Parts: sequence; structure tokens; C-alpha cells
Amino acid sequence: MKIDMKQQQIKKIIQNIEKVMIGKTDVARLSLVALLAEGHVLLEDVPGVGKTMMVRALAKSVNASFKRIQFTPDLLPSDVLGVSIYNPKEMEFTFRPGPIVGNIILADEINRTSPKTQSALLESMEEKSVTIDGVTLKLEKPFFVMATQNPIEYEGTYPLPEAQLDRFLLKMKMGYPLPNEEIEVLTRSQKVSPIDELEPVISLAELRDLQQQVKEVYVEETIKQYIVELATQTRKDPSIYLGASPRASIALMKAAQALAFISGRDFVIPDDIQYLAPYVFTHRIILKSEAKYQGASLERILATIISKTHVPIKRAVK
Repeated sequence: MKIDMKQQQIKKIIQNIEKVMIGKTDVARLSLVALLAEGHVLLEDVPGVGKTMMVRALAKSVNASFKRIQFTPDLLPSDVLGVSIYNPKEMEFTFRPGPIVGNIILADEINRTSPKTQSALLESMEEKSVTIDGVTLKLEKPFFVMATQNPIEYEGTYPLPEAQLDRFLLKMKMGYPLPNEEIEVLTRSQKVSPIDELEPVISLAELRDLQQQVKEVYVEETIKQYIVELATQTRKDPSIYLGASPRASIALMKAAQALAFISGRDFVIPDDIQYLAPYVFTHRIILKSEAKYQGASLERILATIISKTHVPIKRAVK
């Protein structure tokens, strides 16, 4: 497939999402980065800014099956994964899959359910499979989870443990629209919801092909060294209790491959790494308590680390 054809497909997906999500091009691009890199997204923001609409628009654009799981305190793992039910006619158990069996999954308000139910997602997000009664079922590709949580309301919530957070490739926020963008949202929603009129722009087979091609994006040795150096600096920083793990380095490399691909390149550049590092590292790093009390933030610390870390520059070949 030629570069221009790839770019056309990518452009179509983003433009299709923008029919629903006004002024959220960056969020759409980052969501597509995670999808093409076969990762997952944690979307943290206040209610009503369009988190659910974003994932629905993405699912419709690529003609994927969409499942929504509303996480509540009484939700059980079987409600997510599925359950085996005894069939007296056949005298055997029949497996009924839960909502986790789909292409694009919205895990809505994931921090409102218990850690036991949260852990039901671990295997599916990492191994792309679910295990029920000792039987492992492989999930169909693409498999993409976008989880949401409200950063304002903490009463009755269960903060995600580090192992769960580490399964998300990116963590990002939507933010409020600008006044003129919000007026456009009102105009488009006046008669009918834009999501109802959205049509697919590529097929699932084409999406799988794009995911495969992302893996072929070239990552030069100095770029790998740059990623490792950034991760190493987070482990050495005196304000940080837990730095970025090797899994975080792998996640940053894969995300950078997807971003380069979306940008029409077949190679990763340092700008890709610098842009994505905050989205990949922030939720995988823990600040020391004293740093928090002093008003330090992960975003500022990461920005400092990125600014002080040597950027690899390819020398011209003589």
C-alpha cells in the first residue's frame, strides 16, 4: 500500500470523528495512535465533555463492534467476562460471552467498581484473551479498550492499581471546548445527534492491515537509546518514587511508531518521542509524598527531564 493511500485512510478516520467531536483533533489522533499500536486508552475528565462519544465515533468509523460496560460497585467479573450456563437438553455447560468480547470496548467509570472486577480486564488487555472455567478464549482483533474515569468525584471509587494503569498505552484528557466550538456542538446537535448519522470509512480488514504496517515503521538505534535514557532519568529523579518501567519504554516505542505512521513517515523521529512521552509515562510514575506536598507535578518534572535529555541527531553521510 502506498503512503498516500495510507494517509487518505488515516485522514478519513480523523475527519469522520471530527463530525462528532468538534475541536478535538489531538484527542482523535492520540486515540488512533493507541488503536493502531494495539494499545488501550485511559480517558480522565469531568462528565459531559464527550468521552463516550469519542469512543463510539471511533468504533463507527472503522466499522467495529462496540460494547459498553458501565462499571458500578456491584459489578462482578462474570458480568464482564461472561459465564458458563448449564444446558439441561444437551447436558453440558454453554459459555455465554460477556461484553468484553468485542472489538472496541468502553469501560465507563472504571474506578467505580471493586479491584476484583477491575482485575477481570487484566488478561484481556494484555494477552487479548479471556479465561473462563479453565478454558481460554482468544479475542478477535482489533481489541481496544477505552476506559473513562472522573477525576473530581472520589467518594465511592476504587483507584486503579499500578498493574492496571500499566495496561493502558496512553492516559489523556478531553478538556472543555472553546466557546465557538461549543456553539458548533449545539448547532449540530439541535435536530439529531451527529453520532447517529456517522458511517464507516474503512473496514476492519483495512484496520488490521494498518495495524500490521505500523509494526514495520523503522526505529533507529539512537531513538531506542533516547527512549531508554528518558526512562532512566525518571528512575533517577529525586522527586520520583517509582520511575518508568521497561514496559513503559516499549509502550513509548510502539506509540511512536503509530504516530510516525499517522504522520506519513516510515521512521520515528525524536519529536514523536517528546510529544508522546507525557501521555505514556505520566500514569506509570509515582511521585514521592514530600514532592507532592511541595507542589511538584509529574507533567512539570517530565517536561524538565525531556528538556535536559540529549536529543539524538542523525549526522549527514559524507
